[in-house]
Amino acid sequence: QVTLVESGGDLVQAGDTLRLSCSASGGTFLALMFAWFRQAAPGGERMFVASITRPTLAQYYGDSVKGRFTISRDNANNKVYLEMNSLKPEDTAVYLCAARYYSGNSRVLQQEEYDYWGQGTQVTVSS
Repeated sequence: QVTLVESGGDLVQAGDTLRLSCSASGGTFLALMFAWFRQAAPGGERMFVASITRPTLAQYYGDSVKGRFTISRDNANNKVYLEMNSLKPEDTAVYLCAARYYSGNSRVLQQEEYDYWGQGTQVTVSS
């Protein structure tokens, strides 16, 4: 199956910029679409942050991060990134990388629709 490993989480101050990375192995990277979710508490709901597909690099963003976060992918290195700008304390969460094989539908916003998950990386934003 597909294995995902996140990195880049840190303790930052409000207004800072941070870039998260997701390294993928196994499967077929070019056939996958990816998403970032975040979980504010253990066992809590995983909230959609951003997603990116393959053919046209179609992107979707959660309402709370639109205009501040940017998702991208590096096919040569099997990596997915999330650049987070103007961070706010409410962005504090464990950020998880998720993947599924692209089926032609680029708008996939529910956690139940993704088959592969990383363990997450902690982002803490202080005020």
